[in-house]
Amino acid sequence: MGTLVCFHAHPDDEAISTGGTIARASAEGHRVVLVVATGGEWGERPADLGEQESLADRRRAETEASAAALGVHRVAWLGYEDSGMTGWAQNANEGSFMQAPVEQAAARLAAILRAESADVLTVYDWHGVYGHPDHVQVHRVGVRAAELAGVPRVFEATMNRDSIVEMQRAARAMGATGDGVDEDFDPEAAADDGNPFGSAAHEITMSVDVRSFLAQKRAALACHRSQISEASFFAQMPEEIFALAFGTEWYIERGVEPAGPTPGWVFPS
Repeated sequence: MGTLVCFHAHPDDEAISTGGTIARASAEGHRVVLVVATGGEWGERPADLGEQESLADRRRAETEASAAALGVHRVAWLGYEDSGMTGWAQNANEGSFMQAPVEQAAARLAAILRAESADVLTVYDWHGVYGHPDHVQVHRVGVRAAELAGVPRVFEATMNRDSIVEMQRAARAMGATGDGVDEDFDPEAAADDGNPFGSAAHEITMSVDVRSFLAQKRAALACHRSQISEASFFAQMPEEIFALAFGTEWYIERGVEPAGPTPGWVFPS
């Protein structure tokens, strides 16, 4: 058995992009460690937040619940502040993850990787899937930390842009438009950094089938109630559409020449 470390920017990111991988690895007997860079301080502020409760407090508790649903063995926090979205004033905050020196943050993460004897690390693709500054920083910091700690396999979590377009067509054919499906989302349009969403299929090296773990993935998403309400498209999406959208998780393995996604797994078979 091995150890998988999943490095994410904010609370709830773990469920969206790698939730199925986490659940599968745990079910197969591997140790799974979740590392979260920030407290998500600049997310949506729920109306029921207690007088003495910060949003970071709430999101930490939600993440612990999500981690339990997925089978995570340890949750570690790097201790940086959420940088907010691209162009927000919070980007410049001294304690924000965006402003953290890469070598400093990578050393923090590398210490965890060494302590856990990590065999596999997941980060995000080069532009953080959609250009969020903290997601881009996860890529930079994670890649450097893996070098420092000597992690043998690094996978960049991404989204398959071509698959999303196909899924949208399938949803329309099934008559599911307006029923938990975000009809306005255009993956080909410019995201936060001006690049299209995710990666084209030919840039991806591996697809991971997580359909057997969708119940856990959906339960983990539901734990993040402060950010993902019952009215959100995540919650409203019919089971068959959810399976189309999230039944496969997509990765670019560093050091492997991309030639389109091949079915595989993060641990050697």
